[in-house]
Amino acid sequence: MQDEMNSERQEQERPVSRRKSNKGRTVALTLVCAILFGLVAGGVTFGVNYVGNTITASIQQADDKVRTIEAKTQNSDSTGTEETEQLPSGTTLSNTEGLSVSEVVENSMCSMVTIGTVSVQEMRDFFYGTRQYEVEGAGTGVIVGINDEELLIATNSHVVQGAKSVSVGFIDSSVCEAYVKGTDYESDLAVVGVKLDNISDETAAAIRVIGMGNSDDLVLGEQVIAIGNALGYGQSVTVGYVSALNRDLTLTDNNGQPFVSSGLIQTDAAINSGNSGGALLNMRGELVGINEAKSSMTASGVTVDGVGYAIPIAKAEPILEELMALTTKDVVPEDQVGYLGINCADVTSDVSSTYNMPMGVAVTNVIAGSPAEEAGLKKGDVLVELEGRSIRSYEDLRAVLQYYGAGETVELTVMRSDNGEYSEMSIRITLADKATIDALTQQDNT
Repeated sequence: MQDEMNSERQEQERPVSRRKSNKGRTVALTLVCAILFGLVAGGVTFGVNYVGNTITASIQQADDKVRTIEAKTQNSDSTGTEETEQLPSGTTLSNTEGLSVSEVVENSMCSMVTIGTVSVQEMRDFFYGTRQYEVEGAGTGVIVGINDEELLIATNSHVVQGAKSVSVGFIDSSVCEAYVKGTDYESDLAVVGVKLDNISDETAAAIRVIGMGNSDDLVLGEQVIAIGNALGYGQSVTVGYVSALNRDLTLTDNNGQPFVSSGLIQTDAAINSGNSGGALLNMRGELVGINEAKSSMTASGVTVDGVGYAIPIAKAEPILEELMALTTKDVVPEDQVGYLGINCADVTSDVSSTYNMPMGVAVTNVIAGSPAEEAGLKKGDVLVELEGRSIRSYEDLRAVLQYYGAGETVELTVMRSDNGEYSEMSIRITLADKATIDALTQQDNT
């Protein structure tokens, strides 16, 4: 009876034209076809349902992690307690008037991460000439966003500059592989991403996105808290006050090149090596700055103490939003990495000032027949950006190219000289594989 009902229902579900064409068939043939159709349809349905359920489960897991982190963010207000009301911006709380330092830290620490990097640097060797060495680095990051696929972390660009690999440590001591999503060397800001698939449910329940404050409302003498991975030992807390606003500071990047960071918050909260990229918080636990550096000596050589600097969040936030919107790329296998087909040299600060050139990577030779030549790249052009990612040195260029494979088309931002005046232009280049570039180089040298 059940088979007859199924057969009748399947027959009714067929298109009308198909049912009419079957009327002349024998009852036996109809039953056989119905049974075969039912078996095939059942198998296909099972397969589709299985694949669909697998994909749905994967999407559901990512959604669950997003909801878990967002829920923790929403349920944990910036004061650290649900009963405490928000205070007007700029209000400073002493321990007796409201939140203590420990309460702010307890509520904010789950938004902090440690960042470890491995980069490759070339150094001169007395016996062997130039050699490459792997160098480890340590810094701090702040969880500032989340999307359907990744957790987004703000830090300084000098923390991840030229990084071959990046790892992130969370409050529950778990460590995840990470990647540089975008950098802006002019502002010394970067965004690091972690795939949600790599974050356990336990870690997702332990972390949250930091609440944003308004650095424009800071006043001199306002109490602030700095959190960071000082000396690479793990997260530590220092407390101080806003001692000055809108300061400029000359810093040195990982390649030894100086750059000017402007409009900074000055504080006497201790900021040491490893604190870079960490959080400067107001007494409501809101992010008002990204810790950047300390100053231990003036230009005249006078030693100073208690002078640290942070990038105001009002300056950082729009830049971070642009970096977070960049397309995420995975590292390409080494034998598939794409090449431009150029020889190049770093435009250091000394070269820049001497020859009035923009800092970046200067093209010293374009290999004949290479993608660079076909795209119109010329000797003397200075590369400053690739697919929205800043380029200040050859190490930066190599670190960015590791995300792009042969055959991919990328957009380069270059500065080109016209009678000594440099103007910006965009060039699109389809990358080639290493074997092709090596062959073209041999032809170019013969």
